[in-house]
Amino acid sequence: MSENLKNGLLVLVAVVTIANTVMILNDDGVSYEKTAVNKSAASNAAATPANQQNQMNMNQQNNQANTPPKPQGPKTSIQFAEMEHDFGTIDQNTTNPKTFTFTNTGEHPLIISDAKGSCGCTVPSYPREPIAPGETGEIEVIYRPGTQANQQTKTVSITANTEPATTVLRIKANVTPGENPNPNAGGGTPVQIGG
Repeated sequence: MSENLKNGLLVLVAVVTIANTVMILNDDGVSYEKTAVNKSAASNAAATPANQQNQMNMNQQNNQANTPPKPQGPKTSIQFAEMEHDFGTIDQNTTNPKTFTFTNTGEHPLIISDAKGSCGCTVPSYPREPIAPGETGEIEVIYRPGTQANQQTKTVSITANTEPATTVLRIKANVTPGENPNPNAGGGTPVQIGG
């Protein structure tokens, strides 16, 4: 295969990838990029062995980025004071903190390797240092409903050197829609036409 053809195919893959990258705005008003690859163009361009190897490396990196870190250390156990919290009725666009307290009930240090919310509106923070047997720690969760409305249930997945490796916490809330800041929005002032 000629060098010009190889370079042309690489440029085609790059153009298709860039053209399929879009900016998306989530509930919190934070933007992130999402890339959709045109599979037929990518597979046609990936015909050479070098391109196939590059594609396999990129797929492996994407899979690693989406996989939570593996728990380290010997297995231990964790016990939370509560696994679920109901905020009750809250307003849109508010900040709602909750602290989940836990105890290392095992015989080895507890190492939390990851904590993820089910959406961008639920943000957890967790201790990065090992928790000794018998000691307690805290998972701080901030829930910001943004423009979500009505009954909501969100989860926080904790990955640690426990069996099972993932523990799921839940938060609930009934989010009341905010008031319309402009009651005439969309309706305007009625106008009488004719006599």
